[in-house]
Amino acid sequence: MISTHILDTSIGAPASGVAVKLEKQEGKDWSTISSGFTNADGRLQFDVEIQPGNHRIVFEIEDYLKKSGKEFFFLNVPVSFKIENTKRNYHVPLLLNPFGFSTYRGS
Repeated sequence: MISTHILDTSIGAPASGVAVKLEKQEGKDWSTISSGFTNADGRLQFDVEIQPGNHRIVFEIEDYLKKSGKEFFFLNVPVSFKIENTKRNYHVPLLLNPFGFSTYRGS
């Protein structure tokens, strides 16, 4: 399973309705293998078979941040990672605010 969630740390709440895509690298190119929107709890589980290789989750945060009516800096957040062990789960959360972000390998 590959999943994510987004927490908007500026308001201490999940970021719902954010477009997110999961990509896989083939040579020098990236292709989208799954996409969707975060749910009310800011979560999204990708419906894909886990394959080894380089992957990237792209969080399209611009529209979400525009809704606040406040100034922001980042338009999207690409997070690249590698999968070697296809038998484990991969959870890649995003901690977001209008002027910064952080991520980590969750469980």
